[in-house]
Amino acid sequence: MTWSPCLVRAADRGSRPVLRLGHPQLDRYLEFVSARARPNTTLAAGYDLKVFFSVIGKDPAEITTADVLEFITAQRGDRKVVRIADGESGMSARTIQRRLSSISGLYAFLVACGEVEANPVPRGLVNRKRSRTERGTPLVRTPRTLPKILEPAEVDKLSAACRRWRDRAMVEAMVFGALRRVEVLGLRLEDLKVAEKRVFIAEGKGGHQRIVPISARFFDSVANYLDAERPVDASTDRLFVVLKGPNTGKALSAKGLDQLIVSARQRAGLAHCTCHELRHTCLTRLREAGMSLEAVQAQAEWSWGDSNPRLPACKGPP
Repeated sequence: MTWSPCLVRAADRGSRPVLRLGHPQLDRYLEFVSARARPNTTLAAGYDLKVFFSVIGKDPAEITTADVLEFITAQRGDRKVVRIADGESGMSARTIQRRLSSISGLYAFLVACGEVEANPVPRGLVNRKRSRTERGTPLVRTPRTLPKILEPAEVDKLSAACRRWRDRAMVEAMVFGALRRVEVLGLRLEDLKVAEKRVFIAEGKGGHQRIVPISARFFDSVANYLDAERPVDASTDRLFVVLKGPNTGKALSAKGLDQLIVSARQRAGLAHCTCHELRHTCLTRLREAGMSLEAVQAQAEWSWGDSNPRLPACKGPP
């Protein structure tokens, strides 16, 4: 291989992230992904491709199915040492599966462009028992596990451990409205529908927009945050901003939110708590309280323009 994969991050004139790996085919593919996916998705694809070509050490046109299978074996690591949590070694099954998806996406793009003849990533291994999808045995078996959630008492402890109204409002947005981390950080002042006790999600997963009902506790915390904590000269219209340090007044980052959750979890003495778990806590409690599965799905994913805008308010854990 005459090139060495090196992931370089930059930004275009529109402040959109631009990724380069130093190979024309890969760079064009990342440009294609960047135009149709969110920045984090593009970054994940770029890193996955960097790992793959660093391990295999071949030009994209020389990759075979045997190379893909060799990569899977390498990602599993030393089988003599396994994790206690899931009994696996090396990368997790979900991480390997995501990387295979990134590789397959690259070659689907190159096949469509007529630059390679076939996608070297097989859909599955042939077995004696035919399936309806004709995929056979999957290359990587991904375990289906239920997400961890918090008990009502744990939610109260976490809220009490938040030192600022801003932090409490972000926790309540996730645990009472099932918002994703990126949706919390993407909230703008104009997205708050205080009279309706709802928020407008302009930057949902996949670029989808939706309106979400949230408990009045969230709006009370937001009101206290705006009155006492948010800088009046903030340089962004984002709702949640940095409150101290050189970045005061700028939009809060994903890393910053994660650190706030970790700190609050430690002060509350909780064994586990993530943004994803807070979101699923809301959805699980709604289902346990008797809400129909369709309504729970609407709370999580209802998009602007769907036919049923009458959603029940999320009152939080019963």
